[in-house]
Amino acid sequence: MAMQIVLNVFIAIMWMFLANSYDFGSLFGGYLIGLLLIFGLRRYFPSRFYLLNVSAVIKLLGIFIRELILSNYAIFKVIIKPKLDISPGIFALPTELKKDWEIATLANLITLTPGTLVVDISDDKKLLYVHAMDLKDVDEAISSIKNTFEKAIMEVSR
Repeated sequence: MAMQIVLNVFIAIMWMFLANSYDFGSLFGGYLIGLLLIFGLRRYFPSRFYLLNVSAVIKLLGIFIRELILSNYAIFKVIIKPKLDISPGIFALPTELKKDWEIATLANLITLTPGTLVVDISDDKKLLYVHAMDLKDVDEAISSIKNTFEKAIMEVSR
C-alpha cells in the first residue's frame, strides 16, 4: 500500500513538471491521473488498491466517533441520576485479530470510549480483558465490540 501512495505522489509531481504548471490544480490533476493508472495496474501490485484501505480507515474513524458520542450520552445519563445504579464488571473479549498493531488499535479504541477500559491482554493475544462501567449483558458487550471495532479494523488490515 505504501508503495502505491508513493508512486501516486511521484506521478502527480511528474505531471506537474511535465505540464510546466506548479499550482495545486496541476498537482491534483496529476494525482487523479496517477490514481487512474494505479487502479488500472492494480493486479500487478501485491496488496489491494490503496484507496480501499483509505476508505476503510475513514469508516473506522466514523464508527469510533459514533461510539464515542453514544457512550458519552450513556455515561451522562448515569451521572445525572440521583442514585448510582450501575453494575461494573470485567469480561474476556475473544479476538480474531493477529497482528500486534491491530490488537493495540482495538485496545486503544475500547479504552478511548468512555465507560470501558482494557485492563490486560492474554499472553497468546487471543483475549482482551475489558472493564465496563455498566455491564448489563456480557454477550451483548462482546458482540457490540466485535461487530463495530474489530470488524472495521479487519477491513483496514485485510
